[in-house]
Amino acid sequence: MAHWLMKSEPEVYGIDHLEAEGTTLWDGIRNYQARNFMRTMQVGDQAFFYHSNTQPPGIVGLMEVIETGLTDPSQFDPASKYHDPASKPDAPRWDCVRLRFLHRFPRLLSLEELRNAFTPEQLGVVRRGNRLSILPVSEDSAERLLEMLQAAP
Repeated sequence: MAHWLMKSEPEVYGIDHLEAEGTTLWDGIRNYQARNFMRTMQVGDQAFFYHSNTQPPGIVGLMEVIETGLTDPSQFDPASKYHDPASKPDAPRWDCVRLRFLHRFPRLLSLEELRNAFTPEQLGVVRRGNRLSILPVSEDSAERLLEMLQAAP
C-alpha cells in the first residue's frame, strides 16, 4: 500500500463533502506531474486529505483509493471549468481515481506543524513554492503523520 497527499480547497471540495458523500471521483487535475502520480495509484492506497488555500492549511482526513484508471469526464464537458478542448474521447489527456472516506482526524495538522516536523525531502508539501495537488508520501513519513494526527493536540 502506498500513501499520498491530495490537496483540495475546502470551499470547492472538502472533507465535509467527502464524508457526506462517502466516495468521490477525484477529477479536475490539470497538471501532468500530478496526473502521472495519480496514474501510479493502486486500489487500497491511502491518501491524506489536505485542505489548501485556507487558514490554516493542513491535513484533515484520510481516504482510500477504490478505483483507478478512470477517464476524467470533466475534460469533455464544455460547461466545466476543467474542460480541455484539446482532449478527445478517443485520446483523453486526463485521468482520475475514485476515493472513499476513511477517517476525519480529531484535529487539523497544519502546514506550520508539518514544516517543523519534516524536511522537504521527507514530505513534499513543505517545500516552498510546491503547487502540486497530488504528492507521494513515503511509508516512514506516513507513519509519522499518523502518529502526529492521533496524538493529543
